[in-house]
Amino acid sequence: MESIRYLALGDSYTIGTGLEDEAQNFPSLLAGRLKDETGIEVALVNLGVNGYTTTDLIREELPVARNARPELVTILIGANDIVQRSDEATYRGRLRQIYQAINELGVPAERVLAVSIPDFSPLPAAAPFGSPSDLRARVDTFNAIARTEATTAGFRYVNITEISREASRGNNWLAGDGLHPGPAQHRAFASHLWETAGRTWTSIRR
Repeated sequence: MESIRYLALGDSYTIGTGLEDEAQNFPSLLAGRLKDETGIEVALVNLGVNGYTTTDLIREELPVARNARPELVTILIGANDIVQRSDEATYRGRLRQIYQAINELGVPAERVLAVSIPDFSPLPAAAPFGSPSDLRARVDTFNAIARTEATTAGFRYVNITEISREASRGNNWLAGDGLHPGPAQHRAFASHLWETAGRTWTSIRR
């Protein structure tokens, strides 16, 4: 059966750490929306792993990506680089390596979404990683790097950070671990990503 191949690269935000069901994460929601809009099955390969840094993504996810023959890609990586105190130049270099590898897969650049790092700085469970002000500043700095590198690579950069900074929208906005987005926040992420790229993604087989 014909299907659209969608590859999701990243860390806990991509796999949906803290969710009761991985079907609630934003890549699964995007895949479902794409299927609903096109009537075509979507073969989602979600390589996200909790705790992964850019180094882990390069070592573990890119080799799989090269064999996945994706037609659509999302990349969200960097929160754990911040937690592990990676410096800006190192992050930029590794991100550039990731983006170059994705470009080499032959996916049209407009079908690749570089997704910003959510802001976890004010959450209670983030306290061991630094002060809220320091973490927020580093999230902004790393996202600025990602935006620049995504633009250079020709990818669409999508800012979901501001959604993560919104006041809680009620039940399920945060996961039970006090650190990760809950299902309601993942739905908000997916909706914003779809608003940005839905028209391009639905035209893939038309």
